[in-house]
Amino acid sequence: MTEQQEQPELNVLGEPLVPCALDPITGFYRDGSCRTCEEDTGSHTVCVELTAEFLSFSRAAGNDLSTPHPEFGFPGLRPGDRWCLCAPRWQEAYEAGAAPRVFLLGTHAGALAHVDLASLKEFARDLS
Repeated sequence: MTEQQEQPELNVLGEPLVPCALDPITGFYRDGSCRTCEEDTGSHTVCVELTAEFLSFSRAAGNDLSTPHPEFGFPGLRPGDRWCLCAPRWQEAYEAGAAPRVFLLGTHAGALAHVDLASLKEFARDLS
């Protein structure tokens, strides 16, 4: 591999990261993937399936993800939508008993700076 070729981004299982969601389009880069970079100070790295309980928790914590904001191209989220969630917010919801389910294959390895793998696996939708 030459220096110009990029290494694939990895998920929390050490495998190539797979897309999280395209409808609605998610991710820090709004490309459907939970990829991250230094500018992503919120660490939008955990691929989740949203629940009504989590959306209510997030609204109460000051981040209303349910209300559409067409001026920003944001449709508002509903239970069942997949979304690249900030890892610290997932951890906060986990500690409060309101964490949404996780898709590990779409969760960026960078999430492990904020959340432990065992906790993510407890809520995994894609483990057999």
